[in-house]
Amino acid sequence: MTKTALVTGSTSGIGKALAEKMAEEKINLILVSRDAAKLADQSHELSKKHSIQVFTIAANLEKLGAAAKVYDETRKLGLPIQILVNNAGFNEQGSFLNTCLQKENEMIDLHITHTTEMMKLFLPDMVDCGYGRILNLGSTGSYIICPYDSVYAATKAYILHVSKAINSELKGTGVSVTTLCPGSTKTAFAAKAGMENMPLFKYFLMTPEAVARVGYKALMKGRTAVVVGAYNKLLVLSSKLLPSALINSVTKRMLTSA
Repeated sequence: MTKTALVTGSTSGIGKALAEKMAEEKINLILVSRDAAKLADQSHELSKKHSIQVFTIAANLEKLGAAAKVYDETRKLGLPIQILVNNAGFNEQGSFLNTCLQKENEMIDLHITHTTEMMKLFLPDMVDCGYGRILNLGSTGSYIICPYDSVYAATKAYILHVSKAINSELKGTGVSVTTLCPGSTKTAFAAKAGMENMPLFKYFLMTPEAVARVGYKALMKGRTAVVVGAYNKLLVLSSKLLPSALINSVTKRMLTSA
């Protein structure tokens, strides 16, 4: 049976690369983003190139009730979702004294509340069918306390921990939850967050396509979590072995404009 995947934040970056990878695997798609015009272009391109069905849902996922809207729209389409990718996200970076509270609240709503609600809505159907795969976007910041990126890293830590716990609960159901934890990636993410001139986004950059390949493989194997890239794996390992004061010092330097 042909699978259907729902991908949020599909029009750019890692989400776009994941949608492309799944299209290559002949998986039908439901693409979700706030930009209806970009969704239409992406839908046309992927359906024509890969001969698959592609549907779109335009929604602002930071809004209260967005997850329920997306779920209701998929029910109207009559397509059961076998694969769910919670990729949509953004960053509000800087000293906590200076960052925007409204943007941080929106980030918390998107990364934490929306991701939780999406799993709460779609998981029961997957369990009833005996098969499902969920991919949640974490970060190397899921493992590391990040001065000057405190709220973002904390939301990604939540994603990692809640995903691991739910995945454990689902053992034996045929459904799994995987957390994909990339480091700095060559996307528009850094520019939108005003981070493009920071050392973190000048060295060891990975392409979104490389991240998507690793993420897709881990997702389909039902792995609990995957850190992408040798440098990022070393960074995460170091954070567990080295003194926190040293890790905090390194993180501050990586997140300070050159």
